[in-house]
Amino acid sequence: MAGVHLLHGGTSNASWLTSLAFSSTQGAKSVLAFGRSDGSLSLLSLYDSLLPRFEVQQPCPIACVTWRPSITMRPSRNPLASGIMVKTEDLIVGDEQGNVYYYAVEWPDAWEVTRDGWSGSMALIARISIHTQQICGLSFSTDGSSFATGGNDNLCCLFRTNEVTRPSRDQLGTAEEVFLATAGMRRIHSVTGQNRVKEITSGAEKHRWIHGAAVKAIAFCPWRDGLIATGGGSNDKCIHFFHTSSGACLATISVAAQVTSLIWSTTRREIAATFGYAQPEHPYRIAVFSWPDCKQVAAIPWEGEHRALFAIPYPGGPNESHSSREGGRAMTRTAQEGCLVVASSDESVKFHEVWTSSMKATSGGEGLLGGSDILEGLEGIDKEGAVIR
Repeated sequence: MAGVHLLHGGTSNASWLTSLAFSSTQGAKSVLAFGRSDGSLSLLSLYDSLLPRFEVQQPCPIACVTWRPSITMRPSRNPLASGIMVKTEDLIVGDEQGNVYYYAVEWPDAWEVTRDGWSGSMALIARISIHTQQICGLSFSTDGSSFATGGNDNLCCLFRTNEVTRPSRDQLGTAEEVFLATAGMRRIHSVTGQNRVKEITSGAEKHRWIHGAAVKAIAFCPWRDGLIATGGGSNDKCIHFFHTSSGACLATISVAAQVTSLIWSTTRREIAATFGYAQPEHPYRIAVFSWPDCKQVAAIPWEGEHRALFAIPYPGGPNESHSSREGGRAMTRTAQEGCLVVASSDESVKFHEVWTSSMKATSGGEGLLGGSDILEGLEGIDKEGAVIR
């Protein structure tokens, strides 16, 4: 298929790919992390030979991975540049047992690997053991200062990143494990670091929010600090909005379906949701809601019984808007938005342009920051105007 490239041929065993994510745009390393059902975690860069530079075995099958959207300055582990501050990437990994692992990844460029004969390091700095079942969702805030975890135990937890990554020398912790790659790229060995792996248990989270079902969909608002949206599974069927500072529930939208992903618009005060199983049955697999009034402004039906499993925003596309015809009406792309890329249960990937100039408002749920004028004033959210300037 034109435009499709094989990055990794997989393994010879019966394991399957469970999750993947690219490193931060700010870091400019294009490191792809991908986990498998046998617990193997691999990291490769599009700027390398497309062979994994790191292949690490986790204790349990990997359920999801995500990268911090901003880099972190840390002392280099390169023996030829020990202690020099370098840019590193932060990677969190969730497994089927409910554990979350926080890694610091140092990824030198190819020319630095050739010069020093050293390919980087991957250090486990924290282990979070709060969830009791599979990790279903992981998400960082836009600035990387917070992250949230969602589990099959119906729990969503919020953490402050600096509290998790702060070095710990508690003798009760386990020895820090560091994976080092040599010039051969794939020859990896483990050493004991100077610090201790932080063991984070129940009570260390900033907030915990209990849902009616598993929490897979988590999205921090990119244009309003302190606002996070979560989505529940089959027995919940709602989109929940929380205030990250106080932990208060601001609003809830009932959508009569599993919420499989949430994506905030970057140019409008709106959020898109994708849906799995619906109950009662309805054909809509994508819907857009306004914030803060929580009204439905668009809904996209799918033919058949296929479900939207997950979606990500695709920021690419033409630099200028273009027009097309759909149903006899002119449609204009919101060029800054790109589109949504949706994985479907029919084994296809669908591209949906949801933010267009002709979106028609329809009826929807009610709610305005949980009816709290105090929180409205605190967060500085105005009620007028749908477009972010």
